[in-house]
Amino acid sequence: MIQKILLFTFLGFYCQGFAQYNFSGQIAENVAGETVYLSIIEDYRKLSRPYFEQIIKKTQIDSLGFFSFQGDNLSKDNRLYRIHIDGCSNQGNISDHFFGQCEYAKSILFIANNTDTVSFPTSFADEILCEITSTNVSSNAILQIDALKEEMALDFYDYPSEANRKLNSKKWFSKLQSFGSSLNEPLAELYIYDFLSDKRNETYGHYLKDLQTNSYYSDLKKRLDDSYSKTTYATFYGNEIETDKRFSENQNSNSTWSKYIWPLIAGISVLINIYFLVRHKNSQKRKKHSAWRKLTTQEQKIVTEILKNKTNKEIASDLFISLSTVKTHINNLYKKLNVGSRDEIKKLMN
Repeated sequence: MIQKILLFTFLGFYCQGFAQYNFSGQIAENVAGETVYLSIIEDYRKLSRPYFEQIIKKTQIDSLGFFSFQGDNLSKDNRLYRIHIDGCSNQGNISDHFFGQCEYAKSILFIANNTDTVSFPTSFADEILCEITSTNVSSNAILQIDALKEEMALDFYDYPSEANRKLNSKKWFSKLQSFGSSLNEPLAELYIYDFLSDKRNETYGHYLKDLQTNSYYSDLKKRLDDSYSKTTYATFYGNEIETDKRFSENQNSNSTWSKYIWPLIAGISVLINIYFLVRHKNSQKRKKHSAWRKLTTQEQKIVTEILKNKTNKEIASDLFISLSTVKTHINNLYKKLNVGSRDEIKKLMN
């Protein structure tokens, strides 16, 4: 087992030289065969649970309790990722797992990019997905923030009075924002912002007031624009704080007309965000259709078989062609579609 861990580590560092990522973990031998998913999160308001549209890869835990994701198709810049284990497929309704209602599901959020080697070792008492070892110093930032949030919860609930809530809100806003700034990773700060500005949390009222006087929010916008310009992270955040500032001003105003105008602006902001998402999805569809039109009828049939996870031998049998012909077609597909693997074909065409 130790040899296998060393092998994963060596492979991860070896792959770095070729701009490849390696995300691997040790779970437990008695969960062999369970599915592990890798997701990318581009909407920071969807951090609370797994979402189907976020999933980019899946694998199975092997007989020794290991899993691994490798490749070279991620962003060269940091992004938010989630690894979660499907422990619900044999424990009732699989939909419960994806709606955050399955007690058997385990997940972890982390920050990484296409060159990173990240491992998730089993911690004390065989706890899984609780620790991170990474070549990226930002990978475990989310875990550090979660530890601070636990301290904050204790402060709030020890003395659940209105006076204590106000004092703790001021204290913890400052503490979390300062800690976020010290990490030098705006994506980690978005994780903090998502928590503090969540309408469901007790922090929301203080957030609206803090937004009016605290320069932290505009400073974070600048940091996001500098590091992640033209990403949904920066676009959504910029739209959201502008909307919330106006909404907060409305709350401090006695003007009756403002009751209607600012919700309208908030609605427009939501529509703008939806527009950007739809435009992105349409762009991906056009890219897929354009790629499909480049292919011959036979090549299209090969792609269809690849999407069904058929092997070369199975494709040859299904299409009544030789194995060498299948290989030739696949090599032509790689050139025409500008890809280097079956997984990239699946990602492009799915």
